[in-house]
Amino acid sequence: MPRRTATMLASTLMLIALLCAGVFIPVPYSEMSPGPTVNTLGDHDGEPVLQITGHKTYEASGHLNMTTVRVTSAEYKMNLVEAVYGWLAHDNAVVPHDTLYPDGKTEEEATQENAEEFSQSQESAKVAALKALDIPVKSWVVVSAVVKDSPSQGRLHAGDVIKAVDGTTVKKPTDVAELVTKHEPGEDTVFTIVPAKEQAAAEKEGRTATKTQKVTVTTETSDDAGEKRAVVGISAGTDHTFPFDIDIKLADVGGPSAGLMFALGLYDKLTPGDLTGGKFVAGTGTIDDNGKVGPIGGIGMKTIGAHDKGAQYFLTPSDNCAAAAEDTPDGLTLVKVDTIDDALGALKDIRSGKTADLPKCSQS
Repeated sequence: MPRRTATMLASTLMLIALLCAGVFIPVPYSEMSPGPTVNTLGDHDGEPVLQITGHKTYEASGHLNMTTVRVTSAEYKMNLVEAVYGWLAHDNAVVPHDTLYPDGKTEEEATQENAEEFSQSQESAKVAALKALDIPVKSWVVVSAVVKDSPSQGRLHAGDVIKAVDGTTVKKPTDVAELVTKHEPGEDTVFTIVPAKEQAAAEKEGRTATKTQKVTVTTETSDDAGEKRAVVGISAGTDHTFPFDIDIKLADVGGPSAGLMFALGLYDKLTPGDLTGGKFVAGTGTIDDNGKVGPIGGIGMKTIGAHDKGAQYFLTPSDNCAAAAEDTPDGLTLVKVDTIDDALGALKDIRSGKTADLPKCSQS
């Protein structure tokens, strides 16, 4: 066989071998891509996304779209060819698998966590919107979860209202941990609670729950990142009673990043006029009960998804601004926000045409 032919044959076989290796050898990466974007002011799957009863509402035009990211499943094994294609593609992002599924988290665990975060973001969106409208919301600190086999199991229960710890009134969830960790491991701490059943009955009957109990829990040691401290094995959260019914209907979505857009959609429906002035505004960002907007993941995928749907403006958490500005889709204006009040101010500028005054994102 001539030397040139042999060389070409060897090169061809090597290329085939490399391609086969690329197809069959898995790599520890996952893929993110733009997901659906849904107008919080409109309908989804045949019913309104935001449903309010017991309070006057107003028609709202324009768009206040929440945005999402699609990700490959925890069990999906990406190969080298797919990873290289994803790295080269403009509208996909290849990231380490552990970024999306840390600590070996399963698909079911990730889905459950995302569902819980989504539910909490809905509650915070409701509170933030009503507070921005000066509509009172009753709030209290509760046991949100009890760790299995912890000292609190069988003594405290999810939904119990925590009134005080060791006689000190609890005003916010972080107060609980601060008071418990004042103890040495092995010491007793006393919780003053309204049992979950009593609280539920009081809410149903429209009264204030007054039947409290004192529950003693012995602390144990937690070695968190090498720091030994006293714990009782619960997480504390906040529950609310709203003055009218608010329901957010959006299935197959998880995580906390739609909080800002839900809050703005509720604000728009509860006030006359249009927040957007008929413009197409999309956005993202977590939100807490006080209207503080927090960063999210997959910002580049969300701006692409919003742009492809027709968005003109994108409300962007300030901590995501630099990353979003690195590759902004043509024709999409990134608007920096830190709070719901920032977002409302930006929407006022958008509907009045004062876009030169908008706080825009930059790479620095």
